[in-house]
Amino acid sequence: MKRLLLISSSRTHGTGFLEHCGTAIQSRLADIQEVLFVPYALQDHDAYAETARAQFEQLGFEMRSLHADATPLAAVAEAQAIFIGGGNSFRLLKRLQDDGLIPAIQERVLHGMPYMGASAGSNMACPTIRTSNDMPIVEPASFDALNFIPFQINPHFIDADPASTHQGETREQRLQEYLEENDTPVLGLREGSWLVVDGEDGLLDGPRGAILFRRGEEPVELTAGAQLKLNGRLVS
Repeated sequence: MKRLLLISSSRTHGTGFLEHCGTAIQSRLADIQEVLFVPYALQDHDAYAETARAQFEQLGFEMRSLHADATPLAAVAEAQAIFIGGGNSFRLLKRLQDDGLIPAIQERVLHGMPYMGASAGSNMACPTIRTSNDMPIVEPASFDALNFIPFQINPHFIDADPASTHQGETREQRLQEYLEENDTPVLGLREGSWLVVDGEDGLLDGPRGAILFRRGEEPVELTAGAQLKLNGRLVS
């Protein structure tokens, strides 16, 4: 049974790394001692790993970083839980593909290993990374991601400011463009919010909620406590 924690952002205004969702992490990892951290979305793996280590230790968990392991496939096979950090989704996906880690992570998570991601790490749980906010600074072999959920996530979702004079596309307009070409729904996950998944059941949490986009339909606002059935089509 899938056990996922998909976080919009690793930080919110006025908080440090993963501070705003620490309780949710502790709940998700109640039976876990050590977390395998994947720092590949940022360039400086050592610094990223130390930031993550400090917070995971504060939350009561040991942490090992995948980049420091000489046998990454074995590390995934032995992991108690995995956390994929945020950064650039294209860089992250390319590294996972290049190292042959996609099937290994899928195998473990589909058999019950807890998976946690923030931002790019949450994008990685989707069918593809097509709704990332990131620039394609590198070119992965494909946009196909881990496919743990039957919908896309747009992390850091920002509502349009009606008073803004900015003439570029709003985040909603960009997601509607995606839906002009794709049928897969998109969950716009605002900063400070996260999604907990157990099997085919999802639960939205966090103070700012989310907005659900479906092709040919009006967007639907979701608040904390919204239950999502992941049975082939996102249903709220």
